[in-house]
Order: sequence, then structure tokens, then C-alpha cells
Amino acid sequence: MGKRTRGGASIIGGLMGLAALPAGAADEMFAGKTISVFIGSGAGGGYDFFGRLAGRHIGRHLPGNPNVVAQNMPGAGSIKAMNYLYAGAPKDGTALAIGTPSISLVEALKTPGVRFEAAKFNWIGRVGDNLNVTYTWKTSAVKTIADAMTRDFTISGPSASSPITLQPAMLGPVLGMKIKLITGYADTAEAMVAAERGEVDGATASWNTLKVFKQNWLKDGSINLLVQFGLKRHADLPNVQAAVELARNDEERQLIALYVNSADVGYALAAPPGVPQDRVDALRTAFVAMFKDPQFLADVAANKTDVNLLPGAELQKLVQDSANVSNAVLERARALSGPQKGE
Repeated sequence: MGKRTRGGASIIGGLMGLAALPAGAADEMFAGKTISVFIGSGAGGGYDFFGRLAGRHIGRHLPGNPNVVAQNMPGAGSIKAMNYLYAGAPKDGTALAIGTPSISLVEALKTPGVRFEAAKFNWIGRVGDNLNVTYTWKTSAVKTIADAMTRDFTISGPSASSPITLQPAMLGPVLGMKIKLITGYADTAEAMVAAERGEVDGATASWNTLKVFKQNWLKDGSINLLVQFGLKRHADLPNVQAAVELARNDEERQLIALYVNSADVGYALAAPPGVPQDRVDALRTAFVAMFKDPQFLADVAANKTDVNLLPGAELQKLVQDSANVSNAVLERARALSGPQKGE
């Protein structure tokens, strides 16, 4: 189960079902080693922040207290880093990576360059979730889901492969929503500015971005929150429908889930396939222990961010479940993978 904390607050709920290290595990398993955390993006942004956050603290909780070094490995929307982790990295527990939360979708869509199977990674744990929300500006005629089903409206977005674009893009062809994507903005921030200026009706952004950096929009009613892209409603957003709730049948529900499970996968650390189980267990146990570490919590508080633990075994199941969809759903997802072009 996920556990959330912000600014050093205590983690909600108890930690249950976590595997302890096997009896007789070597206390010095990683002594004298250096663990590399490969970050599938350049400096700045969510992958970089959460990857380096975990890298600063996980080593203290591993047997032998190894040195941990974060290395940026940008390329192809983090595909380069995940390909390296899958096939080229050491399989002794000294290589980890953090990449796109949409890893299952990227694989399912047969994105060019993908040479990994997401479910075969050894997932170590999630640092923070990555919920996206589509909203319209207060001047738009579309203020509710009902409006979105009957009125044409435009949403800005960055690159066609970004979850920020892929998620709202499927709302039209799957659910009949009258949405049009205007893509090609440099990044999410630029797409949000376009909505604020009235160039488009709205945009899609991470919930964390909105609540941390755009609190005034939420307080003064500048935006209408239409839909959240998660497998269930976020605790912060009990009155905003989750996209899966809009599905009219099981096939639509599976299809939408494939697009939105990135919210729950979030910013997560993975190890290569083939790492010995005792080392996977050590990494997962250290990851959980990190969330109770006062130094870690102080770091979270200093950066005014949210962390939301999902232990490795639960994360592993989530990724594996996302791969177990029918061929019909996969084919339909691939047919939807090309969002509308920018104008």
C-alpha cells in the first residue's frame, strides 16, 4: 500500500507485508561497492530530482553501506537508460535506474527503440507518484465532464510521446470526448502558459505541480479540474473523476488503465533482470527503511515536495498486471498512439 508524506510529516499508516532480509544474509553484501543510479533524463525535472533524492539516502540502509552515485543518462524519453539497465548493466545489485512512469505503455505501443520488458525488471520501490490532471481555464465554456462530452475544446501538450499528451489524447477516440490536442509545446510549463493566455481551453499537468506551484489557481477558481489520470481517485481529489470511471465496458477500462497506470508506477527505481533474490530483497528493504530515516524526511521537507512509498513487491505486481491485457486492447492502444498534430 502507498504511504504519503510531505515536508517531513509522518508516513500515513503502518508498513505491512515487507520482506525482511533472508536469514544469514551477509552484513557486508555491498561493502566497498559503488551503486549507480542511472537517471533517464538530463538535469532537472522529476526523474532527476527523485533519482538523486533516493541516491542520497538509500546507501545508509544497505548492508555494507555502499557509496551511491547518480548519473544522468538522457535519451529517447528515458528509453536509453532503461535499455541499458535491462541488457547492459551489472546484475549484482549495483545498478539501478529511474525512467518514465509510462514504461508499460511505452512497451505496449511498440515505441521505436524499446528493447526491454517492463515486467522483467526487479522493481525496488516508488519514491513518488505521478498523477496527471486535465483542466480548463476559467474562461472556457467546458467546465465539467458533461460539457466535455458535448462541446469542442482544445488542450495544449508537449511531445507526442509524453504521458501529458498521450493520456488526454485517448479521451476522444475512446470515450467520445470533444477534445482536440494542440501539441508541440516545448514542455509542460509552456503548455500551461498557453492555457493561461487563452490560446487553448486548457492543459494537462501533474497534480504535484498544480498544488505546489499553482496554489493560487486552485484557491481562486482559475481552473476547472476535469479528470484525473489514475487507477482510482487520489486522496487530494475525491470529487474529480478518475478516467477509468468513465469507461463503459471492460475493454475500455483495460485500455484506459494501460494509459493511466503511470500515476501509480510514478518515480520508481528498478534493477536489472537476473539480480540474485537476496540482493533484490536487500535493496527493497533498504528502500523502505529510507522512508523512516530522519535525514531523508528532512531532505523532503527542505525541498517542499511529496514522497509516496510503494514497496517493491507491490510495485512489481502493478507493473506485471499492466502487462496482462488482451491482444485486442493492445492493438487498440497502438491504433490510438498517434495524437493529433499541432497546429
